Amino acid sequence: MAFEMQRGKKTSSTTQGFLLISEIKADTIVTTDGGLRAVVAVSSTNFVLKSTEEQEAILARYQSFLNALDFPIQVLVRSRRLDIGNYLRKLREKEMQQANELLRVQTEEYIEYVGKLLEFGNIMSKTFYVIVPYAGSLVSTQGFAKKLSSIFNPGKEIYSSHEKFQQELRVLNERVGHIESSLSSMGLHIMRLNSQELTELLFHSYNLSNVETQILKVEDLQINN
Repeated sequence: MAFEMQRGKKTSSTTQGFLLISEIKADTIVTTDGGLRAVVAVSSTNFVLKSTEEQEAILARYQSFLNALDFPIQVLVRSRRLDIGNYLRKLREKEMQQANELLRVQTEEYIEYVGKLLEFGNIMSKTFYVIVPYAGSLVSTQGFAKKLSSIFNPGKEIYSSHEKFQQELRVLNERVGHIESSLSSMGLHIMRLNSQELTELLFHSYNLSNVETQILKVEDLQINN
């Protein structure tokens, strides 16, 4: 058969072999073609609850932001099912400890309300990111003379590569600064992901079965006495 492997030969492949990512350093993703990517986490805003004037102002700023861009960006939205079991258990403990009868009844009704919401569907948590690229000078095939030079003078090759990365990183950082400034003017909170957070984001993106559910901590929501 055409798909039959030859005896004695083994094939192996890893996820990393299919990714266009070379490394992560200086809070930046380096792609296999020499490009750079920064990822910025962006908070959300409840647009529906804004007044008409506020909505119009946000739309105007967003339009100006898009029109001022002279480079492409990518918006990433991650949705994960939220596990609020721990939160409901804490609420029931508060209900049992509540001395005020009115507050106890209100807590009970709130628990029932949340329980009914869970019957109709999953509660999802959404996280928003903006991916900022910089193409830089793409990796090209080295000629024989350049390969020979890099063999006999590896220090020069490493220094040149480091200088090139630093120059292109400065351009990328300027783009990130522009994104942060523009989105902050809309009342959004911005945070650039560091190297560890970039690694976790990539891991979660390619291992969905391991991180399908996000557990909601009780501290995330305030419970008043």
